[in-house]
Order: sequence, then C-alpha cells, then structure tokens
Amino acid sequence: QKQLVESGGGLVQRGGSLRLSCAASGFQYAIGWFRQAPGKEREGVSCMSSNGGSTYYADSVKGRFTISRDNAKNTVYLQMNSLKPEDTAVYYCAATFTRSIITSQAMCAPRRYDYWGQGTQVTVSS
Repeated sequence: QKQLVESGGGLVQRGGSLRLSCAASGFQYAIGWFRQAPGKEREGVSCMSSNGGSTYYADSVKGRFTISRDNAKNTVYLQMNSLKPEDTAVYYCAATFTRSIITSQAMCAPRRYDYWGQGTQVTVSS
C-alpha cells in the first residue's frame, strides 16, 4: 500500500532548524518536498530522483535546505537550516513514478507528482 506520512513540523524562531521526515511506504519513486503558504500556490521546494542521484532546490532554499533519502528505511528527509519567516507554510511530501533525473524546476512541479501526504505545518517566528 502506497502511503506518505510527514512529520517533524513545528514552531521555530528565525535562524533555527527543523528536520522533516516523510515515511514513504511502498515507494522507490522520485520524491519531493512542497510547501503552500496561505493565499499562495503550492511550490516545489526540493526534489530527488528515485536513486538519489540528482536533486533540485528552489532558489529560495538553496544553501539552507538539504533533501536526503534512506531507502532502507523508506524515509525521505528535508533538513531545514537558517529558517526565515517566509518559510512558514504547510509542507508536503509527494511521489511520482519516474526514473528521470531531477534537476529542474519543471521536474519538481507539483502537477508532476501523483501521491501526496497530508502535510505538516512549519511556522517560523520573527
């Protein structure tokens, strides 16, 4: 059974860190992290290919966020450092069946991803 369950969200001060986890049962697919702030469209934050060999990061998070996956544990992580108030959003993990490399915004577009978790709230206070 395919299931995605996020955890690790919470409230943190500016400059703090959080690590999000996505338990991706039944997946060996490309995985991505997405976020949606109130009144804004859902956007791709970071995505990784099925074999972990390629990644994409949105410009707004480059150098601060790191995506990783542990296929043995069926878990994908998003380490978020130097958090800013503008990072506040509901964060979702999602998966899609593709063996393509993931290096572009187009490959990390929400419309490409078929399976979604329920989301976890991240709030960064100033």
